[in-house]
Amino acid sequence: MNGAESIVKSLTAAGIDRCFANPGTSEMHFLAALDRVGGIDCSLCLFEGVVTGAADGYARMAGKPALTLLHCGPGLANGLANLHNAKRARTPML
Repeated sequence: MNGAESIVKSLTAAGIDRCFANPGTSEMHFLAALDRVGGIDCSLCLFEGVVTGAADGYARMAGKPALTLLHCGPGLANGLANLHNAKRARTPML
C-alpha cells in the first residue's frame, strides 16, 4: 500500500463516497489509488469551477462531505469562487 491508497482508505472510512475532479499530471498517483481501492466514485469535470460547484451542490443535497481534486495553482484559483460559497454555507467539502 502506498500513501495515496492510505488516503483513499481514510477518506472512505470517513464516509466520503464522491469525488469531483479536474486533475493534472501531479495527481496521477491519487487517481490511480481511487481506481485501485474503490469506494469513491469519481466524476470528471472539465473546469475547476464546475468541480467545486458540483461538490458544493452534492454535499448540500446529500448531507455528507464531497471531495474535490484540483490541479495545483491555477486549478485552485479557478475553483475559489465556489469554495468561498461553500465555506459561507458551511458545506462539508474537502
